[in-house]
Amino acid sequence: MHEALPVLVVLLVALAVSAPIARRTGISEPIVLALIGLVLGLVPGIPRRPLDPDLILLFFLPPILYADAFKTSWIDFARWLRPILMLAIGLVALTILVVGVVAHALLPELPWAVCFTLGAVVSPTDTVAVQSVIDKIRLPRRTTAILGGESLVNDATGLVGVQLGVAVVLSGTFEAGDVVGRFALVAGGGVAVGLVIGLAFTWLNQRFRATEALFALSLVSPYLAYWIAEHFGTSGVLAVVVAGFLVSWRIHNLPAAARVELFSVWQLMSWVLNGLCFVFIGLEAPRVVRETSFATSTDLIVAGLVLALVVIVLRALWVFPAAYLPLLLSPRLRAHEGGYPRWRSVVLVSWCGVRGMVSLAAALSVPATLDDGTPFPGRDALLACALCVILVTLFVQGATLGPLVGALGLRGDDDTDVEIRAARETLLEAGIQRLDEFCSETSCPLSVHHWRTSMADELVSLRGEDDDQRQQARSRLTVSHDVRRAVAESQAQELLKLRDSGRVNDSTYLTMQLELDRQIRGGQGGETD
Repeated sequence: MHEALPVLVVLLVALAVSAPIARRTGISEPIVLALIGLVLGLVPGIPRRPLDPDLILLFFLPPILYADAFKTSWIDFARWLRPILMLAIGLVALTILVVGVVAHALLPELPWAVCFTLGAVVSPTDTVAVQSVIDKIRLPRRTTAILGGESLVNDATGLVGVQLGVAVVLSGTFEAGDVVGRFALVAGGGVAVGLVIGLAFTWLNQRFRATEALFALSLVSPYLAYWIAEHFGTSGVLAVVVAGFLVSWRIHNLPAAARVELFSVWQLMSWVLNGLCFVFIGLEAPRVVRETSFATSTDLIVAGLVLALVVIVLRALWVFPAAYLPLLLSPRLRAHEGGYPRWRSVVLVSWCGVRGMVSLAAALSVPATLDDGTPFPGRDALLACALCVILVTLFVQGATLGPLVGALGLRGDDDTDVEIRAARETLLEAGIQRLDEFCSETSCPLSVHHWRTSMADELVSLRGEDDDQRQQARSRLTVSHDVRRAVAESQAQELLKLRDSGRVNDSTYLTMQLELDRQIRGGQGGETD
């Protein structure tokens, strides 16, 4: 039996147990997964084959970024583009510079190019750990948009920095003009590839109707964008993000049933891939410690801890002036972004600097040898310091995000509630109007009039003239939903009896049970708070 199979089984079991452990302990799921991976990495007998960075950068990263692009509000992204770019480009560049200088001061034997490559490796934040906390609570829209937007762009800038740093080490030459030009070419080329792939798959989505075909296309899109961009030496990350943006913007072209199923499948797939990434962090930690001199070198331990402190402090020092100074100097910009951000939100953003799988994969992707076969200078030190920064930020910042949000008393914007409420009212009005038009032209059965009554009750529950009127409408809706649910559950019990008695086979049972599940879910959809 291939040794990878038991490892895969262990990894999937780790994913299965992580969610209940996280719920019971209150620890965020990424940290639980990393701890599970750390324990597994110390267990004797488990194969310790080095993690292939291509597994992360080529197999895991494209679909993860594509899924994140679908969850991003591009209207909010455009509105708060300035703070997003100041974090994803400005802070990344500053981190590369400062970490490089500090690393050279702590480890003077490392060449400057290697020190700056280390800075690029630890420059991108991993927002998956942050999202695992903020997804469970309602944060201000501005904060969510900035953190989500940063996560989409900073992987690209960090990985491009790593590529440039390695190229300088391999060539032995450095010219600032060439680096800037190379960065512009890589970034611009990635955006161009993403535009082409996004437009192509938007066109394809309009011509395929089968859910299976659409799912296959949704898998091809991120991988194809990444592959083509990397083939031409441009940014695969930006290509995937831009392609995801274009396809998500035209998602209304998909059939409704396909949209529901695709979003459900992608949500689960994204959870699995993200979870495996954090298990890999834990698994790799013991191996990196064993294969480098980290455990026995005081200089490396001190350097790793100091660099972790540097990236944490540097983010805070950058975030506060970047959040307020441009708005203070430009009233027009201040009006565009909705005024000054809340100081509590700025504090939270400054603490969301967790490093993760992208940094580890970038460190592992640094070649072991130069072109002439000599060892890559300082690769072990780079790996050890990068791992230390990842673990410190994950277990310090990641573990304290939840308590910090509670201590700051952050809550979601009322604007979002108002927006959702207004949109729901508009949809109900449009539905009622179309029903009235249809039934004035065609004789409608009684069930259609009951449907209109239900929509009218929901509209009254949202904007009735007085509290009694709204409460009566809510009560009628609750009874209606309860009845629908009770009927569907009773039917489900009878369907189970039919299967157990052999009157329908298990395939028929599953098909009809899924129909009842959709009815129950549909009955819950109109409930109001």
